[in-house]
Amino acid sequence: MPELPEVETTCNGIRPHIVGKTISDVIIRQKQLRWPITENLRELLIGHLFESVTRRAKYCLLKTNATETVIIHLGMSGNLRVTNTAQPPEKHDHVDFIFNDNTVLRFNDTRRFGAILATSEPISDHKLISQLGPEPLSEQFTGSHLHSLSKNRKATIKSFIMDGHNVVGVGNIYASESLFMAGILPTRPAGKISLKRYQKLAECIKIVLQQSIDQGGTTLRDFVNEQGKPGYFQQSLAVYGRKNEPCSQCSTPIEQLKIAQRASFFCVVCQK
Repeated sequence: MPELPEVETTCNGIRPHIVGKTISDVIIRQKQLRWPITENLRELLIGHLFESVTRRAKYCLLKTNATETVIIHLGMSGNLRVTNTAQPPEKHDHVDFIFNDNTVLRFNDTRRFGAILATSEPISDHKLISQLGPEPLSEQFTGSHLHSLSKNRKATIKSFIMDGHNVVGVGNIYASESLFMAGILPTRPAGKISLKRYQKLAECIKIVLQQSIDQGGTTLRDFVNEQGKPGYFQQSLAVYGRKNEPCSQCSTPIEQLKIAQRASFFCVVCQK
């Protein structure tokens, strides 16, 4: 699944190609995604332009110069890429946003778990956005924030930091990597971790996510950036996907177990 760095990379990649260009057409080949695409999306967008491309959690937000914001979620396998009208669509290319210079922003989603919705309400009030926690790279996200929410929580620390009500965008890969960097076992109860350790964890989350953004996102089977190329962070992963390989710090074999049905990787020596 594309995670926060992949979505940030996508937003950064498509922004210079679409902002300020008039939308001349919207072609919807498959409207049944995770939720049905906004029914009158084409009518809402034609003749307008995207003023900005931003991200909130794992949502790409394309704000028009009218009242609409297009909310795009990449789901499990989706991607956005920039092409042109001469490039024929492929099997799972479900939506094209076509601009007046023949640029095309194309949404591809093999598993159709993604979403494309339009809203005219303030984006912070939208039901998909309003209950989200702080952005992990913002000043609002701190160890004190996590510690205050963790009191009396019995959930594992890995599940706790993956909960979007507590902090957004810390997906499975980055949770494993951040906990390793912070030296915290993923199975520890969230309510049993000290403020000092939460302060370190918050800083590690920021470092891991920023490193991944800087390197173009994690290479996943289904993720490509706006040019159709994969990200490059996978080469830097310390524990994720490295079961039985030696720990980079102590050479102990990396272990794997499932936490909340997600594969978790850790070192029993370096993480306590």
